[in-house]
Amino acid sequence: MNDEINIKEMSTDDIYELMKEDLYDGYAEEIVEEVNELLSRGLSPYEILTQGLVAGMDIVGVDFRDGILFVPEVLMAAKAMKAGMVVLRPLLAETGAPKIGTMVIGTVKGDIHDIGKNLVAMMMEGAGFEVINLGINNPVENFMAAIEEHDPDIVGMSALLTTTMPYMRVVIEALKEKGIREDIIVLVGGAPLNDAFAENIGADAYCRDAAVAVDTAKKFMEIKRAKVNQ
Repeated sequence: MNDEINIKEMSTDDIYELMKEDLYDGYAEEIVEEVNELLSRGLSPYEILTQGLVAGMDIVGVDFRDGILFVPEVLMAAKAMKAGMVVLRPLLAETGAPKIGTMVIGTVKGDIHDIGKNLVAMMMEGAGFEVINLGINNPVENFMAAIEEHDPDIVGMSALLTTTMPYMRVVIEALKEKGIREDIIVLVGGAPLNDAFAENIGADAYCRDAAVAVDTAKKFMEIKRAKVNQ
């Protein structure tokens, strides 16, 4: 804990390093303190987000992917990041800071599992995405309404039951019917899914965990941006 550390006497670079450690350890109060200290030094909210919170969550993501950290620890880190975001979000909105992209995510109809999905949502937020989390048991209407309202780059769907998996196809078919399937990246995840299933229902990719979801989303956003800039 930071009781014995006086962050006011630390250099900005050292505070960024400390933020990464505190995020890793899930220390929410310390993160808020560090964010406020950096703001008081005149650093931009976007810089604090990218150099502090996102950089810290990148390390968490790598160690989660490599099996060094597990879900409870990642949830703690994500909670600490969220505490920092509470301070930064209104300031980011004011300054019109760039975001990587927007994602609508939800567990599909008939399924009430949400730990994995929430972890993906938090990690995506930690990577600089704006995330609209629809929660559990979402019929196609919920997805379509959120797409209409938020115009996302990505739609993420989660299912943990083999009986609810096929519902993902219903949502993808609805996107096709509306003529917007080509405009939206569709990522799917959940324990019973695999690459072949994702391909079969017409999704862009299957993501086996939150770290993979973030990497995959970033790659697809780069492709999308390249197309726009052609």
